[in-house]
Amino acid sequence: MAGFNKNKIINDPVYGFLTIPTETVFDVLQHPFFQRLRRIRQLGLSELVYPGATHTRFHHALGALNLMIRAVETLKRKGVEITDEETEAVYLGILLHDIGHGPFSHTLEHVIVKGLSHEQISDLMMQRINREMEGKLGLAISIFRQEYHSKPFLGQLISGQLDMDRLDYLSRDSFYTGVSEGIVGADRIINMLNVSEGQLVVEAKGIYSVEKFLIARRLMYWQVYLHKTAIAADELLFAILQRARELAGNGNPLGSYFPLIHFLGREIGPAGLDDESLDLYAMLDDNDILNALKTWMGHEDPVLRQLSGFMLNRNLPKILISSIPFDDAVIQEKKKVAKERFALTDEHFLSFFVRTGVLENHAYKAEGGGIPILNKDGEVKDMSEVTDNYNLDALKDTVTKYYLTYWN
Repeated sequence: MAGFNKNKIINDPVYGFLTIPTETVFDVLQHPFFQRLRRIRQLGLSELVYPGATHTRFHHALGALNLMIRAVETLKRKGVEITDEETEAVYLGILLHDIGHGPFSHTLEHVIVKGLSHEQISDLMMQRINREMEGKLGLAISIFRQEYHSKPFLGQLISGQLDMDRLDYLSRDSFYTGVSEGIVGADRIINMLNVSEGQLVVEAKGIYSVEKFLIARRLMYWQVYLHKTAIAADELLFAILQRARELAGNGNPLGSYFPLIHFLGREIGPAGLDDESLDLYAMLDDNDILNALKTWMGHEDPVLRQLSGFMLNRNLPKILISSIPFDDAVIQEKKKVAKERFALTDEHFLSFFVRTGVLENHAYKAEGGGIPILNKDGEVKDMSEVTDNYNLDALKDTVTKYYLTYWN
């Protein structure tokens, strides 16, 4: 529409007011692929533990954009050369970095669309929007893919050990869950950002804020992202979709939403998604899974019927966490109890009621770039070399735990 005002202001509960920076950014915000993010929860099933955690991927994308705007302004103020084209491209890159997430975000990744990660689907969606917008996202895609080698720091702002994605989701998830351990000094960290030899660095004055960021990330994983009840809920929903996929593969009618059935009835090959499948994927959101569960509560299959009812009514399995793998005798005992309780006649059905898995928590990886610290003399060293916090060594280690979900 000629003369339409695209200089909109959005009020974000975490950061305050955000002004849409360019017309292209506004047009991307209006795209159906992006608007779909309003219907996908950021934290999957975590609201079953933290009732306030109903915020969406849409919220997160806008928040990450807000921080990116501040980061770019900070770097420009310090004399880092970033052209107007690059500025808009990095805004678009962070805005679209999670656009490929499916229903309930990470919970059902590789379950609905087998063979593709959300990052790969994000790339496909960005390419599609780029074609529709006559190439306006070309540079954004290059930066998103970490292929813009003349200024690698732009890609690091989108995806790195200390990127705007992580800064936002820690602050936002902490806000909506009420878990104060996740609060980070995002403003302080952004103001300490700089560039050295094309790489994103943090000035030494910001080292303690970075330490707090790493600790907050570690704590948020145990208290929110890997909370044992949330894991039990994830495993239940995973089992339901796994059973639905089995039934669909055997030709059993599921009586559910066609785009969901489209993906449950097939595996995606190396070629990825064609335009038709991408359109169907873009029609999927949390509501479709919830509606499917309501439908499946009346399904003739006893596993799908019973587990769907459990999920809708928050009747979750019990969960055990261990630092070592569970002994097979323990697993068999839990299966025996489930077999008797649910009158399971098929041994295969037990795999949907008693399940095992692995949890990993790594707050910091020095390899692959780490977090470079810029000293006053211009020397750059990894965070682990300059900190006086002995706990950082522990944060570098991957903590592995094992879980077992079962029914009494």
